[in-house]
This record gives sequence, C-alpha cells and structure tokens, in this order.
Amino acid sequence: MKPVPTTMRIRGALENAIVEGRFPPGARLDPELLAREFDCSRTPIREALQQLEASGLVRVFPKRGTFVSEWKAEELAERFEVMAEIEAACARLAARRITDAELTEFEAVHGACRALAEAGDVDAYYVRNSDFHHCIYHATHNAFLEQEASRLHAVLQPYRRMQLRVRNRMARSLAEHDDVLAAIRSGDGEAAAKAMRDHVVIQGDRFHDLIAALRQDNRTL
Repeated sequence: MKPVPTTMRIRGALENAIVEGRFPPGARLDPELLAREFDCSRTPIREALQQLEASGLVRVFPKRGTFVSEWKAEELAERFEVMAEIEAACARLAARRITDAELTEFEAVHGACRALAEAGDVDAYYVRNSDFHHCIYHATHNAFLEQEASRLHAVLQPYRRMQLRVRNRMARSLAEHDDVLAAIRSGDGEAAAKAMRDHVVIQGDRFHDLIAALRQDNRTL
C-alpha cells in the first residue's frame, strides 16, 4: 500500500480535529504550531489549509491568519436551509435506490444510535449520527451528490454537534431518525425527503436553541 501523501494526511487530521471540536468555530490555526505538531515543514501545512479553505471549513484573512469558519446567525441559517434541501434529495433517492445490504447496514447504524441515546452518551451518539447521514448519502448511488452532501455536512458538523447539547435534543433526533428510516425502508421517496428536511432544517425554536448553545460556548454571532 502506498503511503498517504503528507498534505493529504494533514488535511484529513485537521478536518477531523475541526469536526470533532478540537478546533472550534473561530479558532486560529497557527501554521508554525501545526508544523511542529505534524513534524513537517510549513509547505504541506499551507497546502492542507488551502484545501480546507476550498472546502469551506476554514477562512483565510490577509494579515490576520487562518481561522476555522465561524458563521453569523443569518449565514448559519442559510447553510442549514441548503443542507436540509440537499439531504432531502439524498433521502428521496435513497428510498428508491438503497440495496438490501445497504439497508441492513443503515438499520444497524440506527440501532447503534438508539443504544447510545438511551445510554445518554452524547459524544458517541454524535459520531454514529454522522454515520447515519453518510449511509443515506451513499445509498443515493449518485457520487456527485454524495460528495457535495458530505462536504457541507463536514462544514456544519461543529454546529450540529452543539445542537445535541440542547436539552432533550438527542431523544428528538433519534425519533426523527425513526421517521427517516421508516420512509426509506418503505420506499416512499417523498415521505423520506420530508422527514429528512424536517430533521435537518434549523428554524424557530431550534434555531434559537442553537444560538443559545453557541453563546454558552463563548461565541458571538
């Protein structure tokens, strides 16, 4: 097996660190510190950060540096609105195209989410929740749509994780997963799209809850 190129390895590690919350929205990414951490020159660090900027995970500000993307309230609402429509399209196609093997895996992931929700393990649920969504993306059998959904999913992951801190949100998330799975299992594309859109879109009380969670985390929108 060929070794993973340094830039790709660093980009993957940084993306995971951002998604997992080690570098929260608004955090500055210091190339010099990162070069020491990864024991490499600053060239692959710079290349990795450029790739992350292209994906939307980080923003580069001249003379200030590179920061994990942090969105204003209206920007965040817009991105969740687009994410809801993209995931609705994924669910609609998955309901028509999912294979028996993929459905079996999807149900297993959902079962793991249920066990973690019942155990109250927010951090582990967050990881399996991501797996739940990626099962749907893959079941579209549309590589371009899967790639775009995965890209935006990664950009919004830090904020989706914060939602789970809101009281009773994990239980509600699981109930919404139940609806999505039932619709996909039955092959009802429109019901699957609606259930997924309702699960992802951030509006009304859910939006205000997210803003409150962000403020509690010492961030200002």
